[in-house]
Amino acid sequence: MTKVTREFLEERNACVDGYKYWIENCENLNTIDQLLKLNEEHFDYANWLIVRILSHKQKVQYAVFSAELALPIFEQEYPNDDRPRNTIEVVKKCIKDPSKKNKTSDTNTASAAAGVAYADASVVHDRAAYAAAYAAYAAYAASYAASDDASDDDAYTASADYATDAAAYVDDSVAHDTKKEFQNKIINYGIKLLKENV
Repeated sequence: MTKVTREFLEERNACVDGYKYWIENCENLNTIDQLLKLNEEHFDYANWLIVRILSHKQKVQYAVFSAELALPIFEQEYPNDDRPRNTIEVVKKCIKDPSKKNKTSDTNTASAAAGVAYADASVVHDRAAYAAAYAAYAAYAASYAASDDASDDDAYTASADYATDAAAYVDDSVAHDTKKEFQNKIINYGIKLLKENV
């Protein structure tokens, strides 16, 4: 498993705040414990780091897992719109067979769904609609992560970010807990992928 060091973070241009937090809280921990520690207070730091350790295939798996986690939020608001689900299925095919055909297969469907959901949310200012929009964005981000265009590691963090944004827009009374639950599930799934290579 990749050992995360100061040099590793510097080579990947870690942000100043994240780098400082890592030195103060994580430097003497093993990689898994570093990720868990980062996720306690800074999911964004843990999410940034984990995709820089995963293989390309694992990054796409990580993005799909995040999108699938948020998918029920979209489908609750738009039960008759299967575009994000179909897009995720296309990405799963890419994981099994990363052929050019699979990578270019109708990957705009989730983007269209995200646009519709966001437009609805903007008109009615409804939390559920915003949650659905972010869930659709998560599916679109997973699709982009599987494409040949995804050259920047931030492309692989996007699906997880959107998934947790979707969770944050769930009903006020449960939003914080739901978001943290999503964050924990996503980081733990990434750790599971890392352990598979040990």
